[in-house]
Amino acid sequence: MKPQGAVTALATFAVLGCLTLSTTQASAAAPQELPSAAALPVVNMEATVLAAQIDPRRADDTLTPGAKASVLAVERALQARNLLDARWVDGYFGTTTITAYAAYQRSLGHTGLAANGLPGASSLATLGQSRFTVSHVIKPGAKTGRDGYVVNTRTQAMLVEAERLLGRRLVLDQGSYNPGGDPTSAGTHDGGGVVDINVDGMSADTRTAAARALRQVGFAAWVRSPAQGNWPWHLHAVAINDTDQATQAQNQVGDYYLGLNGLANRRPDDGPRVPIRTWEDYQRTR
Repeated sequence: MKPQGAVTALATFAVLGCLTLSTTQASAAAPQELPSAAALPVVNMEATVLAAQIDPRRADDTLTPGAKASVLAVERALQARNLLDARWVDGYFGTTTITAYAAYQRSLGHTGLAANGLPGASSLATLGQSRFTVSHVIKPGAKTGRDGYVVNTRTQAMLVEAERLLGRRLVLDQGSYNPGGDPTSAGTHDGGGVVDINVDGMSADTRTAAARALRQVGFAAWVRSPAQGNWPWHLHAVAINDTDQATQAQNQVGDYYLGLNGLANRRPDDGPRVPIRTWEDYQRTR
């Protein structure tokens, strides 16, 4: 017969062995958990959209400051869907990435302005599922009326604030979402965020002051003269980072950041010099 101590020890060992086996089996059977949202990279939508407007207009492969990590995350997600070749996963949101993102938007069933290659809030959130989270979300807002034209609520809020800075009312000559409405506009008004402003009765100094106020709140804005094209004197303004923009308006924003005039001749910017910022930047500094 075995001593009582030995019997007790053997029994204890057997129980512990069963517990260890059960724990191991349970661990093997448990499904692998996906990374928590806190562990995922964060895509800054403001920086990403800005890069998507500026990078395609660059003559080189300079990256948009503050956007590289976010753009890389977006490009890797596009690559994972076989929409972007690995050699273009570089943090540069150029024309190839724009084309890939537009193809992704179309794969979601989007058409028209919702498939313009600029990351919109909905498509970006869908692309990021299990891959990244999105911060600094931009939304143009619903369409609304102003002076008999159509704008979105983001553009309207920007115009109201520019009026406050200028101290006078700004009346539109043309609004947004106006495809083919004015052939001289070259398609810039086809999407959101773009307006032309009447300058009748304004002095040269007031026109310049109005352009400055528009720039301060986040528009790429210029005084346009009859010498530049087949149009009367007016102010042309494009809301930076409006994700409803037509391609032509996207190009004007990119040119503005690069110190150009937003016209087809791509000459130096002839407008008032102010620190370039988006509407969201402006609101954070108020």
